[in-house]
Amino acid sequence: MRYQPVVSPIHLPVPLDPLWTMIFVAVVILAALLVAKRAAYAVALLIVVQPFAFQHDLFQTTVTLPKATLLGVLLGLAVVPGWRAALRERPVRNVLVALAVLICAVAATAAVASQPGATLRETLKWFEYLLVFAAICTAYRRDPDDALFVRCWAIVAIVVAVLALLQEVVGAPSGLVLNGEVIPRIAGPLEGPNQLAGYLEISLAALCAWCGRDRLIGFAIPLACCALALTFSRGGIAGAAIAVAIVFVVAPQVRPLLARSIAIGAILGAALVGAWNAITHAGLTPPWPSPSPAYAGGVGYRRELWRAAIDFWRSHPLLGIGAGNFELDLPEVGLSGVRTHANSWYLQALAEGGIVLFLATLALIGTILGTLARRLREASPWQTAAFAATIAFALHQIVDDLVFYPKVGATWWILVGLGASAASAKWRS
Repeated sequence: MRYQPVVSPIHLPVPLDPLWTMIFVAVVILAALLVAKRAAYAVALLIVVQPFAFQHDLFQTTVTLPKATLLGVLLGLAVVPGWRAALRERPVRNVLVALAVLICAVAATAAVASQPGATLRETLKWFEYLLVFAAICTAYRRDPDDALFVRCWAIVAIVVAVLALLQEVVGAPSGLVLNGEVIPRIAGPLEGPNQLAGYLEISLAALCAWCGRDRLIGFAIPLACCALALTFSRGGIAGAAIAVAIVFVVAPQVRPLLARSIAIGAILGAALVGAWNAITHAGLTPPWPSPSPAYAGGVGYRRELWRAAIDFWRSHPLLGIGAGNFELDLPEVGLSGVRTHANSWYLQALAEGGIVLFLATLALIGTILGTLARRLREASPWQTAAFAATIAFALHQIVDDLVFYPKVGATWWILVGLGASAASAKWRS
């Protein structure tokens, strides 16, 4: 049997059955009990479960491990005394207001949407992000166990990177054509290589800011860098480089260990990329089947998607075509057989929400950066990490729409929540 570098996954609806219903209910109960016992477990649980969905369909929505965990975390935090105090503090409150404005902008597009159900799902996704952010801020103010959070982030980054690197052996969900041969683009438990790259750039910002504080970070950073290189995601690699560079400039105390960890990961990643280049020159992988040029595996091409987004915005400049409707309305602009987002957060906002959602998106990013930038050189590593990750994430999403995917979007909001909470602690003092 010849090695297959790409194994196209088959995505079939998985209905919620009695067994998984009991599992998800158990997750909710266990998370609530743990968080009621100690608030720090809320942050730890949300960090650990984000990359692993175990998605099951229920009516027009999905039930996932992160959603069940978040519900349990919120129930547990509800019995924690003084949980409202964290949400009233200025740094957290500013971000919450900006996020609430964006949610209102998303919901308002239901008035013009041809598929209001899709707009409702998109609104609920952003509301889920708000709940994640609020839960992180509440738990961190009550029980800021940085050592626990850093270790959990390092462990889950290692697991995600290892699962992704294993796809070099068992086959990846997508590939890249080089010299007429195909090489795998790993994704691990994420939806695709660009999503894995987005997840890793956020994780690298967090781990680099805490470099030297835990031994596991010394393993996590090289593995994450190696996996990132093998995603072949140009936006993700550039975003991670920007995040690491910001941490390197702002936090001089981590520079020696950080430089060594990044160098090890970069060398490993470059060596594996070079090995694949040699393999393709030797013709040891099977030829890439020629797909239909208009279909591109159901995700289209960026130039087509960007053109479609601009066309939608020009025809609906104020409120767009409705949040969540871009992928459903693509046949109207001639992209039949394609169902995906616009491959740009900003063009997606313009197409689905017009100038209103676009401005709300810019205001949210500006509010987060303005909140995190204050007294940055004296700040907690969480504040530094969140600032670096947000800049990298905002730039990366010029060519990708990563908040479209809860695994990546919620991970960003966890880090933003930790950064805003650290800024709140300094503001209180």
